[in-house]
Amino acid sequence: MSFTHDDGGTPEHRWSQDWRSDARLSVESLFDGRLPERVIVVAAHPDDETLGAAGLVRRLAHAGVVTDIVVATNGEASHPHSPTHTPVQLGGVRRRELEDAVEMLAPSARVRFLGLPDGSLAADELVGLLRQEIDSGGRTGERTLLVAPWRGDGHGDHEAAGHAAAQLAAELNLPLLEYPVWLWHWATPDSPEVPWDQLAVLDLAGDEQTLKQSALLMHASQTAPLSEEPGDEALLAPGFLEHFTRGFETFIPTPSSGVFERLHAASEDPWGLQDRFYERRKRSVALALLPRERFVATLELGCSIGVLSAELAARSDSLLALDISPTAVAATHRRLADFPRAEARVASIPQDWPAGQFDLVVISEVGYFLTRTQLLDVVARVVDSLAPDGVVLLCHWRHPVDGWELDGDTVHELFRSSAPLAVFAEHSEEDFRIDLLVHPPAVSVARSTGVL
Repeated sequence: MSFTHDDGGTPEHRWSQDWRSDARLSVESLFDGRLPERVIVVAAHPDDETLGAAGLVRRLAHAGVVTDIVVATNGEASHPHSPTHTPVQLGGVRRRELEDAVEMLAPSARVRFLGLPDGSLAADELVGLLRQEIDSGGRTGERTLLVAPWRGDGHGDHEAAGHAAAQLAAELNLPLLEYPVWLWHWATPDSPEVPWDQLAVLDLAGDEQTLKQSALLMHASQTAPLSEEPGDEALLAPGFLEHFTRGFETFIPTPSSGVFERLHAASEDPWGLQDRFYERRKRSVALALLPRERFVATLELGCSIGVLSAELAARSDSLLALDISPTAVAATHRRLADFPRAEARVASIPQDWPAGQFDLVVISEVGYFLTRTQLLDVVARVVDSLAPDGVVLLCHWRHPVDGWELDGDTVHELFRSSAPLAVFAEHSEEDFRIDLLVHPPAVSVARSTGVL
């Protein structure tokens, strides 16, 4: 995504006239009907937290929730050509502005500046520093809420902060709320990047909205010119700021690993993958349908404890197995110990899609845990990542899946109707269904191996 702050941007009336999300955010619903004990708000720059989450910060702090604000950079690069402020001076100004804004919103909040370079944040470096800050604040338990910039915001620093927070949320099993900032500038309501089905709105009370506007005024170095000299122009134009005068704030709740993490933490094999004949037979059928004995690079989405992963690793030069549950990933890692080129990784799909090309993508018993839009996103990413001779293996339970939007048959039909792939093989019985998809044309094993 390429844009600059002084682009015209999308006017706020476009968003207000074509708003497409009716979902309302209830923070209490993330914690079994209670407020969190602690909230950790991550900002890439001073002012991000005010633009994206001031109302939320005010509400939780006012309710007595322990509030930490962690700011990755001092924002010293906002005016690189300023004739009146050096980067160090500007960073100091912005730190004080943030402290004044937070004092207005949450007087008891703890503010921490990490001092990383503005404009070149790296998620890997930020993860370690955020982990230290989280640990140093204490009280990081099940009722801790993590809030961070959205991973799809289009600004490199925002995306790095979002990815770092998402990794920690997965590791620590914390609910995560992501707030867009620049999305409202570069996107339009019709943009495919807008995750309408994931957006949740937090309606602000009158005093919360008023305090947010007052807090934004504290960031004068961004909302007004530093001086009349060229290079000191206001960074945030009135049209951009209008997006943050709404009577609500918008968040993207990242799918929590809570359900699946608790499931795997409570049982070494919650699905009976090792002991049930049904599961062993299903794996055998799926593996027997594969059109080749070996694959170069295999991607497995939703590996659970790694029973299928081990069998895939035995037939793959390399394997990347993903799951949202850290406990499941740890079990998979142990099971893959004899395969040096097999890796298990915590990831939330589709957000944390891995780089690289794969000639086998396995999606087994996870598609119905996604929303329809998320599944279509997965379809697009699979197609983009699939090698020319690649194979997609879909395998899902066909009976009702209580509490989730999709079922197994719907997952397969959506995939088949949305992906420009051909059906290589299909197997269907009362309990489960398997589809193998390839780039067209689908060539039989007998033909590809010279039998015919």
